[in-house]
Amino acid sequence: MTSSLTRQISLANAERLHTRQMLRREWLVTNGLGGYASGTISGKVTRRYHGLLVASLPAPLGRVVMLNHLEEHLCLPDGTKVHFGGDEPAEDSNGERQHHAHEFGLRDGLPWWRYNVQGYQFSKTLILAHGQNTVYLGYHLESGQDVLRIELRPSMHFRRHEDDVAGPLEGDFTLTIQGMRYEISTGSPVQTLRLTAQAPEVSFTHDGGKIWEHFYQTEADRGYQSKGVLWSPGTFRLVATPDTSATLIASTEDWPRVLALKPEEVLSTELERRQRLISVADPRVREGAAAELVLAADQFIIRPAGRVEDMARARAAGDEVRTVIAGYHWFTDWGRDTMISLEGLTLTTGRHHEAGWILRTFGHYIRDGLIPNLFPEGENEGLYHTADATLWFFHALDRYVDVTGDRATLRHLLPKLADVAEHHLRGTHFGIGVDPDDGLLRQGKEGYQLTWMDAKVDGWVVTPRRGKAVEINALWYNALRLLEAWHHEEQKPEEAARYASEADRVHRSFNQRFWSDELGYLYDVVDGEGGNDSACRPNQILSISLRHEVLEATHWEAVFNKVKQELLTPVGLRSLDAHHRDFKARYFGDLRARDAAYHQGTVWGWLIGPFIDAWLKLHPKDVQGARGCLDGLVAHMNEAGVGTLSEIFDAEAPYTARGCIAQAWSVAEALRCWAKTSAQDSP
Repeated sequence: MTSSLTRQISLANAERLHTRQMLRREWLVTNGLGGYASGTISGKVTRRYHGLLVASLPAPLGRVVMLNHLEEHLCLPDGTKVHFGGDEPAEDSNGERQHHAHEFGLRDGLPWWRYNVQGYQFSKTLILAHGQNTVYLGYHLESGQDVLRIELRPSMHFRRHEDDVAGPLEGDFTLTIQGMRYEISTGSPVQTLRLTAQAPEVSFTHDGGKIWEHFYQTEADRGYQSKGVLWSPGTFRLVATPDTSATLIASTEDWPRVLALKPEEVLSTELERRQRLISVADPRVREGAAAELVLAADQFIIRPAGRVEDMARARAAGDEVRTVIAGYHWFTDWGRDTMISLEGLTLTTGRHHEAGWILRTFGHYIRDGLIPNLFPEGENEGLYHTADATLWFFHALDRYVDVTGDRATLRHLLPKLADVAEHHLRGTHFGIGVDPDDGLLRQGKEGYQLTWMDAKVDGWVVTPRRGKAVEINALWYNALRLLEAWHHEEQKPEEAARYASEADRVHRSFNQRFWSDELGYLYDVVDGEGGNDSACRPNQILSISLRHEVLEATHWEAVFNKVKQELLTPVGLRSLDAHHRDFKARYFGDLRARDAAYHQGTVWGWLIGPFIDAWLKLHPKDVQGARGCLDGLVAHMNEAGVGTLSEIFDAEAPYTARGCIAQAWSVAEALRCWAKTSAQDSP
């Protein structure tokens, strides 16, 4: 068993706990169902998505914030109460704000805080039970006194996690008390929060319910409603000793499941599970930052609790359902993100069975030659408006078969993939289809964003890219070559020859039409609404990075050097070069301002993966140079979502992290490339 992974951030010397820098650092714990707990390391709640229990509930509810906030006080022997959590700092005699958090850290990815208050040294831990909507908040007296007495006041709203914080409270809260079991409900049995506590001494005071208003700073910064009310049923009073901790438990599960394990058993079981995840991963990623990314990868692989039909069908076939959350806090499972992330999240981590489950699950959802773009929150049916997710499916299956040798899954999916190719050859939805004149794949329909550059707000598609996009055709060529090889291996030479012929045609047309001698790099789109688009974007790197490179080798160096010169940053690739008229250096402001910058310069962490692949194709002996491309992302693991990697970054220094604090393909590609650039792989 590997040793414990620890990441520590000192809070003792912070002049102000609530500086913007402190509020930008956040923690995240997930439960394998899509549910989570998250907040700032200071303890202050700044987002609509922050909460101590965001439960994953059956459709049509989706993820619901069940326990929003906890007000924490230390009770001194003289009756004085000292607030020690981060949300409402106390004031000293001079009116200056104080904080008592001494340190924040992650132990094997689980958050803990250490406090030093009036001679009391104690810590707090938070655990979500894996596969349950249950949170455990433990308080542990470490030194300084014989007894720790604390008061905890929980507050709640019961709203879907993406809903505005200004929405009204959901009906009248009802509190039911049976001994030390407390149930809070608004009438729905699904939306019932169960509270209990375990400690040497426990009491609860119901004060009739308290309603108070909370301000969410990050929501204000993003141009959303930023003030909302919370309801509290009363106050728990707990006692801890050096030998026995005090734990508050909150859950949406039934009571037998809530009480099945003691808090210390939940902690030891979860730590064992996390250590096991590291032990089965690729040996090259079992230590240090890479091992932390193995644990970060676990946050995205979920069993979608709300999709009951999927689960029943899969189990009938001897399978399980798994999918990938694209990012926290607000994304659901997206086809494109899943297929790009599959290798890093499941194959590099040794979770081969789950990779197969994911591929077979998405294979079931193929419709008219397309896999779903995404599954909306709380819904069972996917949306199919994507031109590239299905083509990434071929890439993901290729990597899966290469690593596992699972020919049975390949044979199961191959007829579906052949059908995908046929739909693309004759044309399918959203204008996706092969142009009979040159064999290139075109796409586009008014009002839809079909490539990964998919920002849309108020009907405005920011980067429509209608026409023949460079990465779409690189993926299409790769898919055709894979179909050719797979059919050869399955002793189907006629089918293989047909796909080879189509791929040859794509190769000729691609190199004739996308390469520009004048530019010295590839057009981003040809035959677009305004002709050929000469914007220098990172999409062209896929013409080199995929297994089957559509770009002629004579142009590799020029394309690679252009991307390196114009788009490479310490944390990924810019989505547009800085000389373009539409370039945006920062991603900030309200939704329209952010979406206007989303793919117009904003740096994307996941793109470092294809860039490193291209680097090693051109410079196979320069493994150390390629590994250096990950240094900025490793340093970033202390900056936003602690222990994980963000979705996007500003396009210019200091490359401030933006968007989701934890993004699947950012983690997956960094983890995959860490293994790929290991010294063990050096020639």
